[in-house]
Amino acid sequence: MRSVAVASLSIRDFRNLAKVDLDLGPGFNVLSGDNGQGKTNLLEAVYVLATSRSFRTARLDELVAAGAETSSVRGRVADSGDVREQSVGMRRGLRAARIDGKRPPSLAAYALNTPVVVFHPGSLALTAGGGAERRRLLDRIALYSSPASLEEASSYGQAMRARQRVLEKRGEAAGDLDGWEELMVRHGLAVSQGRGAAADLLIPAAERAFARIGPQGLSLSIRYQRGAPPDPEAFRAELTRRRVQDRARGSATMGPHRDELALSLGALGVRAMASQGQHRAVVLALELGEIDVITVTRGVRPVLLLDDVSSELDRARTASLLGALREERGQVLLTTTRPELIDAAGLSGVEGRMSFRVVRGEVWVTD
Repeated sequence: MRSVAVASLSIRDFRNLAKVDLDLGPGFNVLSGDNGQGKTNLLEAVYVLATSRSFRTARLDELVAAGAETSSVRGRVADSGDVREQSVGMRRGLRAARIDGKRPPSLAAYALNTPVVVFHPGSLALTAGGGAERRRLLDRIALYSSPASLEEASSYGQAMRARQRVLEKRGEAAGDLDGWEELMVRHGLAVSQGRGAAADLLIPAAERAFARIGPQGLSLSIRYQRGAPPDPEAFRAELTRRRVQDRARGSATMGPHRDELALSLGALGVRAMASQGQHRAVVLALELGEIDVITVTRGVRPVLLLDDVSSELDRARTASLLGALREERGQVLLTTTRPELIDAAGLSGVEGRMSFRVVRGEVWVTD
């Protein structure tokens, strides 16, 4: 299995990180400090380096420090003995990603090089929010096993929007609807097939992870629910039947854009009935499952970013998670306001561990 780790970081004018140059360990990296000092910004910079995107915002201009014109994150990535340089430069509204100074074929291709999984407070939308977040999880996993799945999803979305425009402008008898619906069926079935394969890998891995870190006496059950019939003829016929309804509602009422990953604890649905602590445990289980799936499909252990989990979980769940992390074989970056919990969990002696202190956008090695 390949090992991948961010070996060094050079950050300029990224949020409150004006100038940070840092070497990271290949194993466990603990970033401690009070709230509001820049710990999450540092994790976000690593995520941007790996994916060219933020896990907190879709607006690039929010990443550029106040008063600065540009922002950049540059780093060396160690990949099974080889070292490459990755960089992402941002000017308000624009970004440029490079690998060893060369532009990648696409941003999706760039993101495949350094797999990364992140848990942060906003991750709770994965279980508490609408189905779009769970579909994105399946699409991320499908991308690693089938890079063409991203293009299929884009093509499906284009066909769906074109069909809706025709319905609204010319009505349900318009002659070109058959063509757009044929494209929806073709690309939609490919999307659902990729998601179904991703779910087959994710579900057992996430359920096992929840058994390790979740409350005793509760089991997590996950089901992938298709938003459209798996048979192309049935899919096509249902689109035709719903034309009047879809025109009235202003959107397609059936299709993979309505796929769902149904989560249950016992007989209760997670989204409506779970406690905050249970939501956090399920999210972590899903993301630990994602790590296992990427490991299997890509042959590489992703970098794991954990943002202040000690404040997001109760003490028992924190202890369970940190105990599981002792077995983690990849690079981990974890932020915390309570580094003593890390030591209490027996992680102080983990091989390759490094500790850092973050204060007002500056970072120091503490051991």
